[in-house]
Amino acid sequence: RREPASSGRAASAAHEDSRLQQPDKSQRRRLPLSQVLRHLAEEPGADRISIGDLLTALGDRAVAALLFVFAVPNIVPTPPGASTILGAPLLILAVQLTFGRRPWLPAVVRRQSMSRVDYQSLAARITPWLERAERLLRPRWSFLALPPMEYLIGLVCLLLAIVLVLPIPLGNIPPAIAISLMALGILERDGLWVLAGLLAAATSSVVVSGVVMAMIKTASYFLENIFG
Repeated sequence: RREPASSGRAASAAHEDSRLQQPDKSQRRRLPLSQVLRHLAEEPGADRISIGDLLTALGDRAVAALLFVFAVPNIVPTPPGASTILGAPLLILAVQLTFGRRPWLPAVVRRQSMSRVDYQSLAARITPWLERAERLLRPRWSFLALPPMEYLIGLVCLLLAIVLVLPIPLGNIPPAIAISLMALGILERDGLWVLAGLLAAATSSVVVSGVVMAMIKTASYFLENIFG
């Protein structure tokens, strides 16, 4: 039985409308970060989304945008393994921010991926909070978000990223919060958010140091009881 011509035209038109709703690369450069992440989750494609796909979607945006993307999953509940996949690029990106380099990741990192379903779940958790933050961000105290201060922030992010990837219980959340705040501040030239990130970094160092000291004391206690 042949389908009516009108039905075929309607399906074709619906497909065309769906395709046109997806922004091209030039449009993505003008979109807020939250919308770029949302569009990547919604557009049709392969069953898996790689870090390389994220880099392509973000285009030539600043390293700060990528730092946020790879730091924030350590704050919100994420699918198993997501933090491991997204954690490795933080060290590389923080070094690039420190030396004012353009965003770049090696092929072995770009090939790491997660399922589209997991990415959609992750984006659904991140984007509502990011949209709220974007309404608060605006250029102010810009000297805190521009070179040479930007390079110092990169160094702070590098130290936080090292702590973040270490197997310290609850040690990844405070550094990730600090990196996310500073990254958004640099991205929007908002020095107030950069300052908040630096304060969060100081707090993070205190919290993580306390956790490490507690672990050392606990280990010493058990060793003394076993061998003492």
